[in-house]
Amino acid sequence: MADEAHEQIHVDADPLDCFDLATDFEAYPTWAKDVKAARILERDAAGRPARVEYRAAALGRTIRYVLDYDFADAPAAFSWKLVEGDMVKAIDGRYAFAAEGGGTHVTYELRVDVSVPMPGLVKRRAAAMITGTALKDLKRYTEAR
Repeated sequence: MADEAHEQIHVDADPLDCFDLATDFEAYPTWAKDVKAARILERDAAGRPARVEYRAAALGRTIRYVLDYDFADAPAAFSWKLVEGDMVKAIDGRYAFAAEGGGTHVTYELRVDVSVPMPGLVKRRAAAMITGTALKDLKRYTEAR
């Protein structure tokens, strides 16, 4: 069973800057703590990354997964769905960016399901930790630019 997490944060940067940095997937290893590698496998007609392969630290080891991205709501939001991966059945999510008080209100929604048996409480905490860490990393990286 998949677990969901929803987190929000205020970033002192323009929404378009937040969107641009959040969709620069190849740069993730430089600022996202758990992402060890990111490689674009396919691009859409507009040249945006449509399929990306990741290697990330998770569950005490490095896992591989591939995500397909949807930019139908860009630049206000983008979403992704898991195509394939080690130890995961779902990593589906969405970032949304809204102007707020001279900066950006960023919302991150994530649905995660792992193929390794573990208690629901542990999975929920892991999903919350992923979203919280990702938003803090995005905020730090965006505001430092």
